[in-house]
Amino acid sequence: MQNSKAISYVATRLIRSAGDAIAPRGKGDGRLCILNYHRILSTPDPLLNSEPTVDTFRWQMDMLATCFNVLPLHDAVQMLQTERMPPRAVAITFDDGYRSTYDLALPVLREYALQATVFVTTGHIEKGSMWNDIILEATRRLPDGELELHDIGCGSYPLYTNADRQNTAMALTERAKYLPPPQRTQLNHKLEALAGVPLDQELMLTQDMVRTLSRNNIEIGGHTITHPILTRIDDDAARAEIVGNKQQLEAIVDKPLRLFAYPNGKQGVDFDARHVQMVGEAGYAAAFTTAVGPATRHSSCFEIPRSRPWDGMPLMFAGRLLQWLSGRVS
Repeated sequence: MQNSKAISYVATRLIRSAGDAIAPRGKGDGRLCILNYHRILSTPDPLLNSEPTVDTFRWQMDMLATCFNVLPLHDAVQMLQTERMPPRAVAITFDDGYRSTYDLALPVLREYALQATVFVTTGHIEKGSMWNDIILEATRRLPDGELELHDIGCGSYPLYTNADRQNTAMALTERAKYLPPPQRTQLNHKLEALAGVPLDQELMLTQDMVRTLSRNNIEIGGHTITHPILTRIDDDAARAEIVGNKQQLEAIVDKPLRLFAYPNGKQGVDFDARHVQMVGEAGYAAAFTTAVGPATRHSSCFEIPRSRPWDGMPLMFAGRLLQWLSGRVS
């Protein structure tokens, strides 16, 4: 695997120069690229090919440390309103609260002296898996054939090849994402019954891990209790998810939470103006979406975009960040 140390001195200078030209310091138009990760893999997984392995994550962090200015997220958001934002500014975030953030990402972040923010779903702390991980394990383990889910209103899906399994996992996850929580639970129970074995794994952070992250320059942010699509639940339930999550995490880390990330994060689809207001009323200073592109001083402080990197080679990875910082997204 190529890594960023293989990039020449000339290439490094060109990346830094291009970044400086895109958003120079002191022009009142600072730009920030916020990277959004979920889990880090110890080895490649064909059903999770959008998630980086720890080796990939290491060269990505090396690239960021060498060519960009990595900032604590809360500080960076405040800098957007000033002329103090450095060029090539990026921040690092993780969603959901996978323990790979603690086991695999934290040592790499410490190696490069980089700070990050982890948005934690409290309903899964100390528990095995999130609902989407149950779907993933079922599609991995079930025998070849058709996965029949008509009896619970979810159709049927092929499981004949690795490509089938990957596509089925993606399709079922996307479908289940927008189901009411009881139906999502019903789907998980059905898949476990078909598999004939428990599909839970030890994937999520513990309270002690959350505390350790917080003590190691990792800011803890809110991400609701059960990771619902906020537009699919009533207002009282949505408010309880936002406020309860904040209270639970503050009790764990013993400090106020300042930052929040909307589950799934699509503006107007997964959350709307009602939820923006709830987040502000809960006492958060800023909140983040999953829109692609840079944050600027024109970004609403409760609808700040974040981008998920996926390029597998260092120069393409750097180029993507520069493209996002320029405001050209694809």
